[in-house]
Amino acid sequence: MTDERTTQGGDGRPRSEETPGVYDWPTTIEETSLWPVMSAVGVGLLYVGVATIIIGYGLGYGVNSFVPQWPGFVLFFVGLGLFVSGLLGWLYHAFVYRYWEYGTDIHAQLTLRSTTLLFLITEVATFSAGFTYYFYIRAHPWPRGVIPELLSPVVFVNTVLLVTSSVTVHFAHRALHENDRTRFLRLLGVTVALGAVFLIGQLYEYYEFVVREGYTLSSGLFASAFYGLTGLHGLHVTLGVVLLSIVFVRGWLLEQYSATRMTSISTVSMYWHFVDGVWLFLVTAVYIGASISAP
Repeated sequence: MTDERTTQGGDGRPRSEETPGVYDWPTTIEETSLWPVMSAVGVGLLYVGVATIIIGYGLGYGVNSFVPQWPGFVLFFVGLGLFVSGLLGWLYHAFVYRYWEYGTDIHAQLTLRSTTLLFLITEVATFSAGFTYYFYIRAHPWPRGVIPELLSPVVFVNTVLLVTSSVTVHFAHRALHENDRTRFLRLLGVTVALGAVFLIGQLYEYYEFVVREGYTLSSGLFASAFYGLTGLHGLHVTLGVVLLSIVFVRGWLLEQYSATRMTSISTVSMYWHFVDGVWLFLVTAVYIGASISAP
């Protein structure tokens, strides 16, 4: 005879009848999940793809080169797809699925914030490697004309946009603390828009340098540092805009978040403030610093 008793986990959900003690699919942060693994594999392929494209580009656009560019593009888009799919699945099963059935565990909230802080520390190490390379090449004299005109109106506008977005996301967070959902959604929507416009400005700057001035990755050591740092920061801004958009959709369409359920807002805000801080340092060190010291 089959035992018809129903066993339940700590969250009240029934366990699988075929495999007692194991949930049918992981849905909370306390359970094992394959989504982070998928995202990690995607990020790895994405970086390998970018590196392959850059190497092929530097060796003659794949012509008479042992490293063609097309595998890099394949790896990049496959990695991007895996990363986005894993990220969305991870966020959905960890934070969206059966959202209102879970309690407001203070310990779990502190764990998520602490984990985000540790993640940001690793991001500091990542950017530090890029800035170390930049300061190393700055210690050597540069030939005349190696640096284009960096301090353009686009840089000023982009800086204002990011600083403003940091302010709007802060006040959106405060509005939710006060249970003012209307003001929260408006300010969060403004933050997403400001981040998107920043990315458009970054692409326009790249267009000016690469297409109009012919200043590419192969234009020298400073070019590699400039595109490496600004490109890395641009990827982080893109991720930030995606995360803010997810939070906005959850708050607007799913009517989630309240003064006691706002961990996602806190963690995404931490990430966005970090990205803004990196941009201010990047502008000071690369844009202003290189312009002042240029021959």
